[in-house]
Amino acid sequence: MAAGDPRRNKVHKAMNRPLTILGAERRLFFVALIAGGAVFSLMHSLLGGILLFVVGVVIARIATKHDVEILRVLFNSGKFRRHYDPMQWEAPATTVRKRHVQD
Repeated sequence: MAAGDPRRNKVHKAMNRPLTILGAERRLFFVALIAGGAVFSLMHSLLGGILLFVVGVVIARIATKHDVEILRVLFNSGKFRRHYDPMQWEAPATTVRKRHVQD
């Protein structure tokens, strides 16, 4: 290895893989589990709790497949104000003023 060569480090695939349960990111799976348990406890409906849990896990799997960090993005999006929205672009109002030249 020469002095100008870039350094190479071995990175294992397991380090870059998200931690999932049933294909859903852990926190999203936990949200689905708690929501299903809450429906079961509050409504006294086992079928409703299981149904909400299954639907929640399916949605969590889709969200995890799309973007693993979607939950963090959603929670942090409320902290920052919108700087630029290209869909709501308006032409800036411009005025032309004549300059008075004194002799």
